Amino acid sequence: MRKIAVALRFTSLCLFSLLPFAATSAHADAQRQLVVAINEFRAHPQGCTPRPTQRLSPLMLKSSLALPVGYGGGLRDRLKASGYQAVAVRSIRVVGARDAEDAFDLLQDEHCSALLDAQYADIGVSRAGDQWQVVLARPLLDRQLSDPRSSGQALLAQVNAARAKSRMCGHQRFAAARPLSWSTALSAAAQGHSKDMAYGNYFAHQDPDGEMPADRARAAGYRGRQIGENIAAGQGSPSKAMAGWLASPGHCANLMNPMFTQVGAAYATDARSDEGVYWTMLFGAP
Repeated sequence: MRKIAVALRFTSLCLFSLLPFAATSAHADAQRQLVVAINEFRAHPQGCTPRPTQRLSPLMLKSSLALPVGYGGGLRDRLKASGYQAVAVRSIRVVGARDAEDAFDLLQDEHCSALLDAQYADIGVSRAGDQWQVVLARPLLDRQLSDPRSSGQALLAQVNAARAKSRMCGHQRFAAARPLSWSTALSAAAQGHSKDMAYGNYFAHQDPDGEMPADRARAAGYRGRQIGENIAAGQGSPSKAMAGWLASPGHCANLMNPMFTQVGAAYATDARSDEGVYWTMLFGAP
């Protein structure tokens, strides 16, 4: 009899430990159901004025956007602390929804235009009883930035496209220049400086140790006779970083300088830094 009693106590303890998990799982399922309903609405909007002219992309469910229900503090700072840097964010709270269907009906009735706002790419959902909180956001970084190699090649293509035709950099005219070739050493130096700026939360050509672009290039194994550097911060894609450089006379002059024959570029991110993303492009002439 003693062995049976022990077994029964063990079973009841196991069941008790699973109850919170079951409740959490049910909430997670309801939150996913709400996101599915919202994305279906974005794909086939009805009864909302004005309606989008084209089908909207689905929102990606992000756990970092699931703020506590009723949270009323600074949204951007809270998301930044959780590792999400937003360029646009909106929080919506609905009360009296027993399930995902009720929550969607309330959102559609009262916040139709927000659900169909094309600027938002991500969503977070949290729930406490019949209260739901939905956070819509757009991240600083474009999704293609998940592949650093592709971003480097995109920058190489864009700088060579810019050099392919004459242009004004401020008041100085530059003739078309020959395309640059990619340097792995310059790319490594650029990656190191971008990471240093992102993790150290600063923005400068001179790093905290006093090293300059030529020092970093030599440390990476580059033995060129001339070095130039462009840096940028806060741009969410290679094209945005390039546009900023071309609009700046000094950065544009580096891009168009016919003496440079090689280039390396990279970015680094840290959502807790002031700018979120930092870019470095190093030019060289061997």
